[in-house]
Amino acid sequence: MASKPQVSRVTAKIIPLAIPKGAKKLCELCRKPAHLQCSKCRVTFYCDTEHKQADWVGIHERICQLLVPIRSPTPFHSLQADREIQRSQIRLQQEQLVEISRTVAQSKLAEGKHQEALPAAQFSLRCAMDVYGSSAVQLVPAYLLLAEANVGLGSLVQAGECLSQAEWAVLKSPDCSQAVRQQLHRNLGRLYTTTGNLEAALLNFANDVYYASEEYGLDSTVTCGGYFLMANVFVKQGKVLIAHSLYSEVARTWHSYLTKLFEIHTQNVQNSTVSLESSFDEAQRAEVDQMLRTMLEVGENDSSQDTAQTALVTHCLAMLWFLGGDPQKALEFGSRALQASQLIPNHDLTEPIQGLLQLVQTGQHPGTDAS
Repeated sequence: MASKPQVSRVTAKIIPLAIPKGAKKLCELCRKPAHLQCSKCRVTFYCDTEHKQADWVGIHERICQLLVPIRSPTPFHSLQADREIQRSQIRLQQEQLVEISRTVAQSKLAEGKHQEALPAAQFSLRCAMDVYGSSAVQLVPAYLLLAEANVGLGSLVQAGECLSQAEWAVLKSPDCSQAVRQQLHRNLGRLYTTTGNLEAALLNFANDVYYASEEYGLDSTVTCGGYFLMANVFVKQGKVLIAHSLYSEVARTWHSYLTKLFEIHTQNVQNSTVSLESSFDEAQRAEVDQMLRTMLEVGENDSSQDTAQTALVTHCLAMLWFLGGDPQKALEFGSRALQASQLIPNHDLTEPIQGLLQLVQTGQHPGTDAS
C-alpha cells in the first residue's frame, strides 16, 4: 500500500514578529487565519497540517517556487517605464500559473481524483481573479473545474453555486467563445443528471452538442461526447432505442478517429520511420475506455443485441489500447471484435481487425522500434 506524501519537512510555524504590522496571513485553502507556512517558498500559509498536506498533493508541489516572485514584495522603481515592465512580468507569471493549475486540475479530474483536484481549481480561480477581475469571463474554466470536482464529491450545492457564477459570467459576455459555452452546458447537464432533473439535463446536453459542433464540427470527438451523455439520460428514462441511436453515432465517430490514427502508425511501420507515440495520456485513455465500455455493456444487456455495433465498439477499444501501448488489452478486445464480425457474412471490419491483431502479435505497437 502506497504511503501518503510526506510534507512535514516543508512546513514551519509562522513567526509573528516576521509579519509586517497589520498584515494577516490566511490559509491557502479555507482562508481562515493561518498558523503554518511552507518553509520552501515562505509565501504560502495554512491553518493546519491537513490543509498543508491537501494543497501540497493537489497543486503546491508543482508551483511552490513559481509563487515566490508573485507574492514577495517587489522593489520600488522610480521610473514609470520600469514599473510598467515589472507589472507586465508579474501578469505573465500569473497567467502561467492560471494555466498550470487549470491543467493539473483537469488531469486529476480525468483520473477521478476529485478531492485532489479542488486545491488546483481553487488556486486557478483566485489567480484568474487577480489577473482578470472578479467577474470576467476568463474565470469560467476555473468555476467549471470546481463544479466538476464538487459533483464528483457529492457536494451538489457547492457545484450549483460555481455553475451559477459561470453562467452569469457567460451571460454578461456576448463575445464568449463557443468552446466555453459548450463546457458550461456540459457541466450543467451533468449536474442536472446527478440531481435527477433529466429534462433539464437533456436541454443542456443539446446545447452542449450545438456549441461543440459550431466550434469543433459535427464529426468531432468533443461533439460526440455530448451525444454520449444524452444517450445515458435516455437510458435512465427507459428510451433505449433513442439511446442506441446516439451510441451508434458516438461509436462511428470514435471508430473513424481511431482508424485514422491507426493508419498513421501502420504507414510509419511500413516506411520504417519512428512509430507513432501514444496518442492519449493515461487519463484521456481511461475516459474514452469508460465511454466505450459503457456502450458495450448497455448493448450486451439489451435482449436484441446488435452484433455489428459490438464489433465496432470492441474494435475501437482494441485500437485505443493498441495506440496506448497495451498489447494485452488490444489483443483481448481485438479477439472479441473479430469474433463478433465473423458472425456477420462479408462484414467490412473483419479484414481491418485481422490486420490489427497481426500487428499486435508481431509487437509493432507504439513504443516499439519500427526497425
